[in-house]
Amino acid sequence: MVDLLGRLPRSIVTTLALLLCVVVGVFDWLNGPDYSLVPFYLVPVILTAWFVGRNAGYLLSCASALAWLMAEMAGSHYNRLDFALYWNDFMELILFLLTALVVSALKGALERENGMARTDHLTGMPNRRHYYELVTAEIRRNHRYDEPFTIAYIDIDNFKIVNDTMGHAEGDKVLRQVATIIAAAIRETDTVARLGGDEFALLLPETAGESALTVAAKVRQQLKNDVENHWPVTFSVGLVTYLKSPATIDEVIGRADRLMYEVKEESKDALRWEVVGE
Repeated sequence: MVDLLGRLPRSIVTTLALLLCVVVGVFDWLNGPDYSLVPFYLVPVILTAWFVGRNAGYLLSCASALAWLMAEMAGSHYNRLDFALYWNDFMELILFLLTALVVSALKGALERENGMARTDHLTGMPNRRHYYELVTAEIRRNHRYDEPFTIAYIDIDNFKIVNDTMGHAEGDKVLRQVATIIAAAIRETDTVARLGGDEFALLLPETAGESALTVAAKVRQQLKNDVENHWPVTFSVGLVTYLKSPATIDEVIGRADRLMYEVKEESKDALRWEVVGE
């Protein structure tokens, strides 16, 4: 149910919450003054504050307070000019508004925490965890729809020399520059991630053949122009296109990783490409 609401358009969620507010108001009127249904008015407020946002939560807070007021008036429990009626409604409005504020703040904090858990703090790019999640989703898509995809492992050759001779601050500068250059060279549908240390990875969805090589070549050329001309480093790349991917992510990732290390052991500063599933 939660996943379904999360996938619905915000306008639909807001509409459903308003309808729920009306339903609760009707039941409150039918129930009469003996039993309070105030907690049920909080449900549409919480739903909209969580799934739509703070402003929508405020809107449903006002709607819930209005529904309660109308139910009380229709039930004739109060005189229409009774101060207690409006005071109680105002207190409930404050409760609803505070609930919307707290729930939306909790949602924002959770999203920020999740974002930080999936982001490399130095480069601002996706980290290993996020990259593995994206590749796992691509494996599932490949098994279901036979859509190819390509991944690449990129290692910075001689990066230790930069750290040892120029300092770790300069090394961090290189890592940030590499991440920025790769991100600018790839397409909007592609992803670059920092896996840790001096290793980066690419995910190219629905990409095979010459398209994969074109993207990889563009990345390597930009790195040569903007990094290798300023620091004593080169790049070893392992590129794997999966027409039919293995069942596990370890197999998918492991092949690109092995290719990259084969390049480093043989010559460095090169790209090796394989196609799996032909």
